[in-house]
Amino acid sequence: MEKEKNKPKRVSEVQTSYILNFVEVSKIAKPFLKWAGGKGQLLDTLDSLLPVEIRSGEIKKYAEPFIGGGAFFFHVAQNYPDIGEFFISDVNPELILVYKTIQSDVENLILQLEEIELEYHDLSDIKQKKFFYNKRDEFNKNLTAIDLTRFQSEWVTRAAVLIFLNRTCFNGLFRVNSKGAFNVPFGDHNNPKICDAANLRSVSLLLQKTRIECGEFEISKDFIDDKTFVYFDPPYRPLSKTSNFNSYSRAEFGDEAQKRLAKYFATLSSKGAKLMLSNSEPKNEDPHDLFFEELYKGFKIEIVLAARNINSGTDKRGKIKELVITNY
Repeated sequence: MEKEKNKPKRVSEVQTSYILNFVEVSKIAKPFLKWAGGKGQLLDTLDSLLPVEIRSGEIKKYAEPFIGGGAFFFHVAQNYPDIGEFFISDVNPELILVYKTIQSDVENLILQLEEIELEYHDLSDIKQKKFFYNKRDEFNKNLTAIDLTRFQSEWVTRAAVLIFLNRTCFNGLFRVNSKGAFNVPFGDHNNPKICDAANLRSVSLLLQKTRIECGEFEISKDFIDDKTFVYFDPPYRPLSKTSNFNSYSRAEFGDEAQKRLAKYFATLSSKGAKLMLSNSEPKNEDPHDLFFEELYKGFKIEIVLAARNINSGTDKRGKIKELVITNY
């Protein structure tokens, strides 16, 4: 039986700039991408672990070198007005392309997403699936045809396709293979919302005071000083050989990278920055695995509970222990 469709309505071209610029950006900004390992469910917990200097107004800058979906960034940016400068980065160039596109040309992005959404919801179930795979093929075919280092009009189209794929693929994942090609299959969602114009405008407003860079986590070094709070949410260390999911980019993030990050954490701590880092708790699988305890010896380690929701089998999902490491 065909799914019942609630077709989205085209935004009227006679909407006033007052509505666009003031009403819609008053909405609370939230992640515009579904992201495996996103921190939306842990916002209250992470907020309770923030340094007192954020609440007192002493912290003036925020950095997040593994931005991902950005849930904690959006939370902090909208709840702590004394922070006036933001830095976000990621090694994934496609992700950074979308953030920069929203920052630089959100209105054209919205127009393209509206067109995709209208076309998609006009299709039958079978044709929606075909439409998805055509868009995925188009996205992967153009992987090397676009300059990912300099903003250009082609970025808007690529950003729109990536958001569409993310909203309609299986489990809302972003995953690429070793060649950088997006390889998540169709998700068969019922009436997915592809264009959230109000949220995109709110996100764009926040990004106007944000420096966005593509690169390894060390690229944040020059931004960070003793008035900065830094949140690290790197690809988690897998709990077992079969649970590895950190293919957000072509780059691997194994134990050597985790060790390099720990050294960077210590370096920033010596500069006086306030730091928080999330990662997996190895003892979920092996009670004798002291990897992070040894790596972050001398720093504070908290255990928090988070929902495991990447696994395709619902019987394998549930609460699992994670680590939150701070230097305060």
